[in-house]
Amino acid sequence: MEFALTQEQRSVVNTVRELTQDKFKPNALKYMDGTFPWDNIKDLAGIGVLGMAVPEEYGGLGLPVFDTALVLEEIAKGCYVTAMAVLGEVGVQTKIIDNFAPDNIKQRLLPKVCTGEYMLAVCMTEPHAGTDVANYRTNTDIKGDKLVMNGVKTLISRVDEAQAFVVFSRINKQPGREGIGCVLIERGTPGFECTARYHTMGGENLAEIRFENCELPLENLIIREDGFRKLLNAFNTQRCLNPSISLGLAEGAFEEAVKYAREREAFGRSIGDFQAIRHKLAEMYRDIEASRSILYRACATANPFPDPYMAAIAKITVNEMSLRVTSEAIQVHGGYGFTDEFPVSRFYRGARYGSLGGGTTETLKELVGKRILSDFGPDGFLGMNSF
Repeated sequence: MEFALTQEQRSVVNTVRELTQDKFKPNALKYMDGTFPWDNIKDLAGIGVLGMAVPEEYGGLGLPVFDTALVLEEIAKGCYVTAMAVLGEVGVQTKIIDNFAPDNIKQRLLPKVCTGEYMLAVCMTEPHAGTDVANYRTNTDIKGDKLVMNGVKTLISRVDEAQAFVVFSRINKQPGREGIGCVLIERGTPGFECTARYHTMGGENLAEIRFENCELPLENLIIREDGFRKLLNAFNTQRCLNPSISLGLAEGAFEEAVKYAREREAFGRSIGDFQAIRHKLAEMYRDIEASRSILYRACATANPFPDPYMAAIAKITVNEMSLRVTSEAIQVHGGYGFTDEFPVSRFYRGARYGSLGGGTTETLKELVGKRILSDFGPDGFLGMNSF
């Protein structure tokens, strides 16, 4: 087993790290009011980051999920809002278009994704159903050579910035999982309306969208047959990239805690000289490294999408770890950790999103638990090989 990064991966990571630490991190506070980090997006487009998930034939880099996760991890160390903005260009929506959309749509959209001209959003959650995809009510009827979409999606990222939306939709009112497909709709389509906005504790804005008799070309029906399975396979990418942001937030908070422990004095000496603080740092470091290992293993299974159970286990592990580590970083800072002037409070607020988006922790534990009970071999525990 090889645990070292390649020279190319190290080069990309170092380039993104330098940009993040020099520019993104010092300015992260100004994006906490919901301002979209366009300047940061332009900088990242300039070095090819926005095209990581786009094949070379459409102007991208065509990098594996693992490489994408490495980059998101670095960005999250400096600015959660920027990391989430980038996720919109390298995550499930881009993967769905690349793997399932007709070539003319790929040719039109994907090169603009690489340059940052076209932001993408994925629309899953509905007011009455989040992870419960099979009970979505948004519906798209096929009427001759056109589609007609009606419904509501909520808690959607980048609604004010995105030009195209990948929408999980029921097709022809077919019930259950078998009726779920995927439709592409672009901003400006008659009947497309943003009906509510929500500012999050992490800093980014979310919104609600209503589709009322939106007419679309038939080719915008990206997935119909076997749609539920295809969409969930693609969504396993998100279950590796979401925790990569959580990992970066934990690392960023840990680095701040180490620096503070060295500089802050109490009772005439550095607080890092106290065993209680040293043990906190040791536990934080242990948690980060253990979580990194399982996440990287999950990313490495992608072909083209990660293994669903490894991705689920990685997401559960890293999301929960990030909450612990960022919380402990605040504790190391004492009262200062509760203020906006110190980055650890922002890291904690960002970390709180991880276990909510991309499949809640509870849902993923149920997924893994069912698999264990149905497939656990008679020869006992085989670790990764048992899946």
